[in-house]
Amino acid sequence: MKNDEAYKNAEYIADAASYPPRWNSEAEAFRKGLGARAQVGVSYGASARESFDFFEPEGVSRGTVVFVHGGYWKAFDSSTWSHLAAGPLARGWAVAMPSYTLAPDARIGEITLQIAAALRKIADRTMGPIALAGHSAGGHLVCRMMDPLVLPVEVRDRIRRIVPISPVADLAPLLETEMNGILGLDAAEAAAESPVNMTPPHGVTVSVVVGGDERPAFLEQAEALSRAWGARLTVVEGKHHFDVIDALAQPDSDLVAALTG
Repeated sequence: MKNDEAYKNAEYIADAASYPPRWNSEAEAFRKGLGARAQVGVSYGASARESFDFFEPEGVSRGTVVFVHGGYWKAFDSSTWSHLAAGPLARGWAVAMPSYTLAPDARIGEITLQIAAALRKIADRTMGPIALAGHSAGGHLVCRMMDPLVLPVEVRDRIRRIVPISPVADLAPLLETEMNGILGLDAAEAAAESPVNMTPPHGVTVSVVVGGDERPAFLEQAEALSRAWGARLTVVEGKHHFDVIDALAQPDSDLVAALTG
């Protein structure tokens, strides 16, 4: 397939295999450290993977950050990323992290609707503004929440900021990858699910972030979304696809500021 190399990440990151075990270890330690402020496995749907983890700040929440994980819609769940809630929590924001059914057990369009269901549930149990962050495939999913057909207006109107990090914004190139044997995309779904084809959202601050050392395809994807939506693009020099998200754990980082103001 002509686009396979373009969308490979681990093969171009030094010591890539060490990242998932480290993420899992840091995430578990973080949850344990929060104690009762960590609520794990809150259901939002019928299947086991339709659940989210919810982390409460100290004191009254200023709003809620929702982080949607990546993994090309076919890997990981919320438990790997808990430690990335540290930055928003320190700034007084609650953080929710949904899991979702992975491909091939769900098509990408179905995953989009699952994240919408998670957001409805999260909105029901919270007050104040909502900010969305998503990494890679998660960047795609948070952008899709701006489709008027996906979320009810009362939830969509609470979303003030969106930060897609290294997003997959145009799904058409994935049709020419081996991974599409798992994703099951066809041309119609790729077009319908591509944020670059959406009407740009109004009344929402969108900040697109990508690592300067990422694969050219991801730099192109971020640039395409920025152009299509008229959004600010930040290229973080020296960061690749696996460590560009680290700044979410840092309260004073530009990434957390983009989410929480």
